[in-house]
Amino acid sequence: MKHFIKKTFESIPGLNWSIILSGIAFGVLGVMLVQWGNPKNTGVCVSCFLEGISGSIGLHSNNRMMYIRPEIIGFVLGAFLLAFVTKDFRSVGGSSPMTRFLLGFFTIVGSAVFMGCPIKLLFRLSAGDLTGLAALLGLVAGVWVGILFMREGFYLGDEAPMNKMNAWIIPLLMVLFLIFVVVTPFFITESTRGPGAVYAPLWIALTVGLVLGALTQRSRFCIVGSLRNYLLANDKSLMVGIVLMIVFAIITSIATGQFHMGMNDQPGSHLSHEWSFMGMFLTGFASVLLGGCPYRQLILAGEGNVDSGVATLGMIVAAGVVHSWYLASSTAGPTFNGKIAVLVGIVFCFVLSLTNRE
Repeated sequence: MKHFIKKTFESIPGLNWSIILSGIAFGVLGVMLVQWGNPKNTGVCVSCFLEGISGSIGLHSNNRMMYIRPEIIGFVLGAFLLAFVTKDFRSVGGSSPMTRFLLGFFTIVGSAVFMGCPIKLLFRLSAGDLTGLAALLGLVAGVWVGILFMREGFYLGDEAPMNKMNAWIIPLLMVLFLIFVVVTPFFITESTRGPGAVYAPLWIALTVGLVLGALTQRSRFCIVGSLRNYLLANDKSLMVGIVLMIVFAIITSIATGQFHMGMNDQPGSHLSHEWSFMGMFLTGFASVLLGGCPYRQLILAGEGNVDSGVATLGMIVAAGVVHSWYLASSTAGPTFNGKIAVLVGIVFCFVLSLTNRE
């Protein structure tokens, strides 16, 4: 068996140990974050965590979603530190900034309607939450449509070197958020009930974020990127990391008693499968046009990519808007406003794809 596994890994071009370690670490640590205090089925969720950050700094008033999640800070700073040490940190960007801001915005809108980003989708499935199946189909469909437009010449333009200060803005913003978590000034609000009041201890969450951020900066780990590479060019290297993440998340979920198979009474989910599909379709579509899922944008912003920094700001703004405008779903299902926002986002992506072709 050991020989077979070794031969299998060696037969996949581009596969390296950073991809393998990223998948295993994500699967195990993501589930353990729930064991250590995070909401059920939400070991890692970029959209949920950004909603907490946006609420805490005053961008929305939903008092159930207000907490500066240290994991987000760790993702960015872990990627930044490793990129800086290995000289991968460089300031590049300037490619369609407003478009990228809006694409980042709509990745969070789609995620909020589903109630989770692509990473949380896989963690929900790994914990036995079958409501994620419709969303998985939607994500794959959205990625596939994005690939069709890529084949037709969709392109947002070339990146170019930029002033170094641009690359430091997002990492410094995360340092500021870390100070807010530790000091908690009077203008920072924290939930006393709901998902925002359920979290792993600060230094555990931050350490996990730093580890995952550093590992995935090296491996280029990305849910949407893995699907895109596989469907576009039959490149299985990144897909191995996703498969390992799912396998180890299932094993860890079972070992810690978190695995519960079914659709009913699943935490942080709803039964409007058609809108789970549509929400993840939007997220997948927008992420392909953007060049990576919400998590990947954080990592790229950490290593100095200014375009991803702009997308990250779009995601932070969206994380506030989805609650202020009542776009985010609840366990009762999606809102009317959320459905309209998803349709608007899908139309935007189609128009963008048709008007940005070489």
